Amino acid sequence: MTANTKTIWTIDHNHSIVQFKVKHLAVSNVSGNFNAFSGNLETDNETFADSAIYFEIDTNSVDTNNSERDGHLRSPHFFDAAKFPKITFKGTLQNAAGEFLLVGELTILETTKTVNLNVEFTGTGTGRFGDTRAGFEINGKLNRKDYGLNFGLLTEAGSLVVGEEIKLHCDIQLIRQVATEMEATSKGLNAPMQLS
Repeated sequence: MTANTKTIWTIDHNHSIVQFKVKHLAVSNVSGNFNAFSGNLETDNETFADSAIYFEIDTNSVDTNNSERDGHLRSPHFFDAAKFPKITFKGTLQNAAGEFLLVGELTILETTKTVNLNVEFTGTGTGRFGDTRAGFEINGKLNRKDYGLNFGLLTEAGSLVVGEEIKLHCDIQLIRQVATEMEATSKGLNAPMQLS
């Protein structure tokens, strides 16, 4: 690739997952997924170092395998999906001697904070139609109250019904798009490409 050539990789939604876990009654974890999400990675090198990342999640797609609980999560008590339909992340994939870290701005509701997420590069391969693919496993933690998710119902013993710490896990498969000549910008990607 030339200095001005950027390669765009888009998320293959059919081979990717976005999951979370949170303590319930301080006893065990409840797991959930977001079923609708999209995003891009933009890079000018083969190592993915300093790649620009944009990712967004549809909050209405939250799925914990319990319709009543999912409705509560979509309500103003949590994600307020009617008012805030998207969770967004914009940042950089850093690669230091093969050790990856995802650093950027995560926005939930009206709050934006910097997060650092651990990343494992799981390899590249060729799809059945000849496309080039890359895989990443992402893990991290955040405190929901840092983002205004303040639901604080207590048990009789005084512990939170819903824990504050959220564990994140994503398995992401990317598909390399045809390289295009792009003007360099300070903003990088602003929105995900439409996925087929």
